[in-house]
Amino acid sequence: MLRAILFDFNGVLVDDEPLHLELFARVLREEGLALERDDYYQQYLGLDDRRCFAAAFEVGGRRPDPAQIMRLVARKASYYQERIRREGFPFFGGALELVREAAAASLTLGVVSGALRTEIEGALRQAGIGSLFKTVVSAEDVGEGKPDPEGYRKALEELNGLPPFPPRLFHPHEVLAVEDSPWGIEAAAGAGLVTLAVAHSYPEAALGAAHMVVPGLATVRLESVLEALAEATRA
Repeated sequence: MLRAILFDFNGVLVDDEPLHLELFARVLREEGLALERDDYYQQYLGLDDRRCFAAAFEVGGRRPDPAQIMRLVARKASYYQERIRREGFPFFGGALELVREAAAASLTLGVVSGALRTEIEGALRQAGIGSLFKTVVSAEDVGEGKPDPEGYRKALEELNGLPPFPPRLFHPHEVLAVEDSPWGIEAAAGAGLVTLAVAHSYPEAALGAAHMVVPGLATVRLESVLEALAEATRA
């Protein structure tokens, strides 16, 4: 029986992957490097900002030091905040409804993402749903981003170790991760979680490692998804 849901952020709750591509490309262009759309979706989308910039520089034959990487991350974050202040966070259709339905069903909720904490908390605050989440694990909270399972393992620890304390411990097979990329699915599976993939960023065929794949959140009904996942995990 599933008792908790951990949501990825970019590409699951918030439809901002095109914006991240635009801003990564902008910062890299300012540094004399190019980033193509296909390369971003094939190689970089599942990486946090630090690893994305490091990988792009390596492809360009350059090795920035950690301080330079953090300056690039900060510059991109400032561009992101500038855009969000003007336009707000673009949530996917059905995302807020699913979060509220899950909270009303007494499921414990969290976010596990390679996004910056200010971005995640700003979006949850804008939507008025911040209080529904027990834990948020962001890029700053882990040493290794997805596909490493560190973020999901940390979130599981916080589900069990932060107040309000659960009546009994959450076990990995009782926790659902909602992801949109092969890297995210791999990370959640590495922590032993049940996985639901949403084909917002990749075609369904690329997400087949998940226990269940849906085309989007707009038509998802929590009860039917939980029943289908229970059946899939028993099989």
